[in-house]
Amino acid sequence: MGQHSSDLHFKLMSLTFQFRDFFRPRMDILKEVGIQPGFRVLDFGCGPGSYIPHLAALVGSSGEIYALDRNPMAIQTIQKLASKKGLKNVKPLQSDGSTGLPDNQFDAVLLYDSFHEIDRPDEVLKEIHRILKPGGILSFRDHHLKEEEFLPALKKENLFEFSRKGEKTYTFSKKI
Repeated sequence: MGQHSSDLHFKLMSLTFQFRDFFRPRMDILKEVGIQPGFRVLDFGCGPGSYIPHLAALVGSSGEIYALDRNPMAIQTIQKLASKKGLKNVKPLQSDGSTGLPDNQFDAVLLYDSFHEIDRPDEVLKEIHRILKPGGILSFRDHHLKEEEFLPALKKENLFEFSRKGEKTYTFSKKI
């Protein structure tokens, strides 16, 4: 896919998400995660940042949000969003998997509607496991996949323990 086509795809996706978010607010999904003030959260595959303002409200000024995406337009969008809303605790990261972040630092990782696009899911799950604190939360949803398609992948390496199925998300905790 050429860059122009990729840019157009991203812009259309962003527009679609704005429509979606109006009718199905992202905070309804985040409520299932249990994010607390002061949490350090990674939004893996953040796209145009639909969850970022809501995450900022949940983690407060003492928390941190890292927004990771492989698309440079997503990173630019996150930077603009953070600047416009004065979110000083949002840190964009461009990557398709490796974070370069320290071990055992994150309270929660959101892996929403991006797992189906990941080229090396085993490596990404190992990276998420590495950066999560012991007992940290992996919150998962991907409407492109059925439960029987993603659950085996998430359990495969014995990195995460299934905690609960909510109305909108699946919650896993990091195995030590």
